[in-house]
Amino acid sequence: MSLASGPAPAVPAPGRLSTLDRFLPVWIGAAMAAGLLAGRWIPGLDVGLNAVTVDGISLPIAIGLLVMMYPVLAKVRYDRLGDVTRDRRLLWSSLLLNWVLGPALMFGLAWALLPDLPAYRTGLIVVGLARCIAMVVIWNDLACGDREAAAVLVALNSVFQVLAFGLLGWFYLAVLPGWLGLPQSDLAVSGWQIAKSVLIFLGIPLLAGYLTRRLGEKARGRDWYETRFLPKLGPVALYGLLFTIVVLFALQGAQITSRPLDVARIALPLLAYFALMWAGSYALGAALGLGYERTTTLAFTAAGNNFELAIAVAIATFGAASGQALAGVVGPLIEVPVLVGLVHVSLALRRRFTTVSR
Repeated sequence: MSLASGPAPAVPAPGRLSTLDRFLPVWIGAAMAAGLLAGRWIPGLDVGLNAVTVDGISLPIAIGLLVMMYPVLAKVRYDRLGDVTRDRRLLWSSLLLNWVLGPALMFGLAWALLPDLPAYRTGLIVVGLARCIAMVVIWNDLACGDREAAAVLVALNSVFQVLAFGLLGWFYLAVLPGWLGLPQSDLAVSGWQIAKSVLIFLGIPLLAGYLTRRLGEKARGRDWYETRFLPKLGPVALYGLLFTIVVLFALQGAQITSRPLDVARIALPLLAYFALMWAGSYALGAALGLGYERTTTLAFTAAGNNFELAIAVAIATFGAASGQALAGVVGPLIEVPVLVGLVHVSLALRRRFTTVSR
């Protein structure tokens, strides 16, 4: 990264942004509040939402995430992915952050800050193992990161998630605690459960986005696709995000508002985790000279987590009413407002980068 060594890239003026973009933190706050109040005050809402599942996956959450991811993945220029895969610094940094440092950091924070709460501690360790493959694409897009790099890193995380999640769960919950003389626990998770999460939450919107761009450009050309079609499609992603947030908070509204002290204890290591992972990843990207767009992508893909998988695994292994499941649910409730804040931090830092052309 070059700091103050050349002309900074232009940052869109707030007045040029849509109302939805400019007031996004307000809409997200309203969605969180609406979900919490609905879950607390509408009898049976959480039961009804939980009942609408397909093979153990919440249909409302799945719909929200797919609607959120599709427009972002339709923006990706798939003919430029080769440029990203040739950037070994980016790929190796992402693998190191996601599959070595991230799980280790969450393990350390969980044991340091929740030594007396084994269920919550285990739930947080599971969250740390589930690397983000869904919501990260919209945080990256809002922060003006590299869309093509995000698509590649998310796909890379997906492959490693299928291969490494179960193994790392065994290591961090049984092997490493045993070496350190700490209490051990087990994690029952099948490879199919992980692969199913990847196929649904990444495979479907990725295929839809690719086909949309391929067919749209073939029919009307790239100029029409990017200047006429994408601007109309773009806001749909934020509508999907807001819908997902309302559903997530509604599902656990009663439990969260009735156990505020437990939520606060769980939130503390999560806040430390998101801040340390994002800041450390950002510093690493800057030190490697990746430029603003790819540094931003590296930071958000490393800081985010696959809460859909973490919650599903916690419920399947420990039960829906378990402390492990509650820790998994609190994960996105903390992640959403924190990463929205980090989007604004990232955009503020954008002025300090010199454009790196690739």
